[in-house]
Amino acid sequence: MLELRVRTTRRTEARDITEEVVRLVTGKQGSLLHLFCTHTTCGLLINEDADPDVMKDLIEAFEGLAPRNHGYAHAEGNSDAHIKSSLTGHSLTIPFSEGRLVLGTWQGIYLMEFDGPRERKIIVTLV
Repeated sequence: MLELRVRTTRRTEARDITEEVVRLVTGKQGSLLHLFCTHTTCGLLINEDADPDVMKDLIEAFEGLAPRNHGYAHAEGNSDAHIKSSLTGHSLTIPFSEGRLVLGTWQGIYLMEFDGPRERKIIVTLV
């Protein structure tokens, strides 16, 4: 089991962590890579990494689904972040072959921050 620490800089951001994951698993053995985020107000996803407007649109869509100022019951003021992280999910499983992640041409791995800035921890396991 490996650990990746990611520092975010804004309350809401899509942080491309593909290269950090690649560096962490380079030279390792396995056929499946599993990533698990240990937090409840951020999540993980795979999406296009070629055009940053895709992630801007996605963040805007999440905001439309769970607006920050909605009058939620949870008193900490971050219910929207809990909802958004539930929509993205907290884990990913990616094929790993010949020491490399098997991602599509335009795919990148993102930590989706919804309650930052913070340092986030991702558990990385190769099976």
